[in-house]
Amino acid sequence: MANKSHPFSAGTIVVATLSNPREKFWGAILALTPEGLSLCGIELASFEDLIPMVKEGEAFSPSIVFFPMHRLERMELDLPDGGIPSLSQRFASKTGLDPSQVLLRPSGEEFQALKERP
Repeated sequence: MANKSHPFSAGTIVVATLSNPREKFWGAILALTPEGLSLCGIELASFEDLIPMVKEGEAFSPSIVFFPMHRLERMELDLPDGGIPSLSQRFASKTGLDPSQVLLRPSGEEFQALKERP
């Protein structure tokens, strides 16, 4: 959903690196303002646990979080790096679902409806 003039627009999948405490989040941008970043996603450390959960059809509700700008150390687009697929590509290939649709649908019931769609 990123465009060339505004690559960090709402709906774009990113990896955000935060400080104090140091943590990383993978998710879709809801808003990016001078005050901070609103994101719908998960802690990066939970990514590998998420895939089998989604594949098994368990309800999944991503976190909707706000990080003040002083905590945002780095934000990068979730893009492939050479021959290494992006997290979004890994998620899609292992679950068969588009990560944007999953991350931008925070309700577990809505996720179940998406999973059951033909």
